[in-house]
Amino acid sequence: MGGLQRIHPHRRTGMSTDLIHDPSASARSDEALPDVAVARVADGLDWVGMDAIDLPLRIAESEGEWRLPARVRAEVNLLGDAARGIHMSRLYVALDAILACKPLSPALLESLLRDFLASHAGLSSRARVRIAFEHFLRRPALASAHGGWRRYPIALTATLAHDRFALDVAFDIAYSSTCPASTALARQLVAEDFARAFPPHAPLDRDAALQWLAGEHGMRATPHSQRSTASIEVRLAPDAIDLPLTRLIDGAESALGTPVQAAVKRIDEQAFARANGENPMFCEDAARRLRTWLEREPRARGFHLRVAHHESLHAHDAVAEAHGPRG
Repeated sequence: MGGLQRIHPHRRTGMSTDLIHDPSASARSDEALPDVAVARVADGLDWVGMDAIDLPLRIAESEGEWRLPARVRAEVNLLGDAARGIHMSRLYVALDAILACKPLSPALLESLLRDFLASHAGLSSRARVRIAFEHFLRRPALASAHGGWRRYPIALTATLAHDRFALDVAFDIAYSSTCPASTALARQLVAEDFARAFPPHAPLDRDAALQWLAGEHGMRATPHSQRSTASIEVRLAPDAIDLPLTRLIDGAESALGTPVQAAVKRIDEQAFARANGENPMFCEDAARRLRTWLEREPRARGFHLRVAHHESLHAHDAVAEAHGPRG
């Protein structure tokens, strides 16, 4: 027989009916139950907690407020000679009461971490929470009247240690990179082909030259370009009152100049080709562009960035990293 079966209250199930029907069982508090985690142990631990916790988030920005699913990791340290383990249920209760019910902000995250430590007085001196989710932004097309949605992976890491709060925002940007070396080689081929098609001392017909350039001879080789990834982590300024997610994403895409697109008509594809032609870059160039932007970004007090060009010519990636001082 399929489906769930309801167990009759008087049917024997192998468990003591005294335990099943003890009216005091549901009224017992945690303090009345055994807790083996309180046994004192000499060795402390750097971090103890829970990972992959499913929680809804409320994200508020100037464009509006969204509720998004998130994965959360919550941790505290465990002091030496304090206890065998922490109270993980207290971390979860705080997450559920604070994180899932109010719009996310630096102040809210600091309040959450202080709650972690207050619930572990004498056991912990540091607290940390990591929140991973996907931020969706509506992006206009480059030239047409269309638009589409882009997804940006976000990870927030907040720490509280020695009464000092810090908040890092990590995110990824997908963009297109065209190799400058390959571009130069392709231009040389075009110049050589043009010289053969229009020899010296022969009259140059402008219309014929334009027709030649617009045809297949005008680009004998296509410079190798590829989808690339920038992974950026920003330490927010201590006085930050909001989460500048869209601002940081917009800044990174503007610095690179060639973010991947959502809605693309032919006119948008042509505009994208122009943007790539005007922004050829090695991975080193991309890293320098992002570093220059981050050094001027007033919301950032430190950063680490890594770019990876997933090469179309080679079977490996080209990568570069840069960092700035952390506050």
